Amino acid sequence: MTDNADTDVPPDATAHACERCGRPFADEEYLALHRGLDHPGDLSATERAAFDDAREREEEKLQRFRLLALGALVVLYFGFLMTYAVVT
Repeated sequence: MTDNADTDVPPDATAHACERCGRPFADEEYLALHRGLDHPGDLSATERAAFDDAREREEEKLQRFRLLALGALVVLYFGFLMTYAVVT
């Protein structure tokens, strides 16, 4: 990750800032992921548990996206295959 990445927190939202580097995050889950990835040696037991939970939720979301993307590709492939079969 880059240290100079621009971060935007909406004006009406509460910023969750990292205590170690001061980087703001719009969501507590993003802060937990940041702590675990960028400051792994400094984590307390509760911060480690929050990171593990956030990472697990992120992996579940990513797995769901992969399955949906695969399903869309399969539907698209067979759609083109059926179109080709009808046209020729």
